[in-house]
Amino acid sequence: MKTRAAVALEKAKPLQILEVDLEGPKAGEVLVEIKATGICHTDEFTLSGADPEGLFPAILGHEGAGIVVEVGAAVTSVRKGDHVIPLYTPECRQCPSCLSRKTNLCTAIRATQGQGVMPDGTSRFALGATKLHHYMGTSTFSNFTVLPEIAVAKIREDAPFDKVCYIGCGVTTGIGAVINTAKVEPGAKAIVFGLGGIGLNVLQGLRLAGADMIIGVDINPARKAWGERFGMTHFVNAKEVGADLVAHLVNMTKSGADQIGGADYTFDCTGNVTVMRQALEACHRGWGQSIIIGVAPAGAEIATRPFQLVTGRVWKGTAFGGARGRTDVPKIVDWYMDKKIEIDPMITHTMPLSDINKGFDLMHEGKSIRSVVLF
Repeated sequence: MKTRAAVALEKAKPLQILEVDLEGPKAGEVLVEIKATGICHTDEFTLSGADPEGLFPAILGHEGAGIVVEVGAAVTSVRKGDHVIPLYTPECRQCPSCLSRKTNLCTAIRATQGQGVMPDGTSRFALGATKLHHYMGTSTFSNFTVLPEIAVAKIREDAPFDKVCYIGCGVTTGIGAVINTAKVEPGAKAIVFGLGGIGLNVLQGLRLAGADMIIGVDINPARKAWGERFGMTHFVNAKEVGADLVAHLVNMTKSGADQIGGADYTFDCTGNVTVMRQALEACHRGWGQSIIIGVAPAGAEIATRPFQLVTGRVWKGTAFGGARGRTDVPKIVDWYMDKKIEIDPMITHTMPLSDINKGFDLMHEGKSIRSVVLF
């Protein structure tokens, strides 16, 4: 069949809107009509050429929602007409990682996913005689896409595609980092570095968990109002504070008998290794946890004095907010529909597929929280 897609023919070049060939689903696969897809910084990271695993030509996109239109042989968990969210972190429920219950990082299709192909080692997308790579196993910048059955989460049919597509990455990553990875308890003090599409969801995750002091750190003063909308109690402009940022944050968190200071939990949503260090060192001595969410450029390394870790601070990483896709994503959709979390205000721009490059421009200019393409 034919499908319209935004194709990344080469790195650091605008996406091209093209009609491409899409082969139907094989055994264990499903064909999904994508109704809406978000434009995430991770897509930009790959498109820029900074992603060491980036492959070209490819169809990017990993934050979508749509309807199953066909299923391959042996598919049992979804059927034609089901509403689904594609999962770049699948959940097979059978591999050692899934069975361990210690991680959400399913390994069932990791090798082929990283090679930009389906589990049988082939691509379903082509442009004439040229093979197009799948991206993160999802390729939601195409009106139709094929995914493994274990990489789709079935959701309720009354959820709006143009909002819940954001749960395919940003919402789940931010809220999940708080609830699944950090396991923040009521009354905690927390600091969030970077108040973009992920950071704002960390804020509302902290609010949901009952954190008491929620400090947001950003270099864009316009993010203050955004942060307050999603639960932030204090805002710090890192540019204004400068080199004394860590000391400033530690002092902010001192109270009563506790004059050591430091946050119980910090979250880096920037992908900047300097900020990652600041986030760790702003943690409380003895028990502070710093969660790394942001993706750093290829070859970047983090560093701190060993003393910071020996004295009880903990560095943790998280992917997809520690969420198990097929299990947890439908629950988060329910939270949105039950008004326990917000999404609508963060969808700042919508556009047709033909204008997708404008969505990337808005991201670069800092004018959007999340742009969504509507098919």
